[in-house]
Amino acid sequence: MQNEFSVSGSVVVQAPPEAVFAVLADPRKHSVIDGSGTVQGEMSGPQRLVLGSKFGMRMRRGVGYRITNTVVEYEENRLIAWRHMLPGRWRYELAPEGDSATRVTETYDYTAMMPKLLARTGLPKQNQRSIDATLQRLKAYLEGEHG
Repeated sequence: MQNEFSVSGSVVVQAPPEAVFAVLADPRKHSVIDGSGTVQGEMSGPQRLVLGSKFGMRMRRGVGYRITNTVVEYEENRLIAWRHMLPGRWRYELAPEGDSATRVTETYDYTAMMPKLLARTGLPKQNQRSIDATLQRLKAYLEGEHG
């Protein structure tokens, strides 16, 4: 789903919110679930993220680079969001679905990043594809043999 200043997607995962959150709050798992193909691994930072945590990773989009993120929103087993030097924000919201499933909504919010200019770059559509792929990878990871 896309609005003027953000893109998002949702998936229902057959796992409790605690299990989903454990994957999202572990930066070493981000390369496993990344649907963009840009997260290359080589993580730095804590093993479990909390509000204010800084974590870095090696990325590749045409050329390789390193990025450092800061957790800017956090509610245990419900919400985690981070941003890097640009003010865009990656957010994951979790909502229980029945006894053992979780609706995961991932959003990339670029409201604070000159959104009209950014929209012309095609990046929001690319991020939408990445979100959809990430959510499917997260679902497969948690519902598969690793979950």
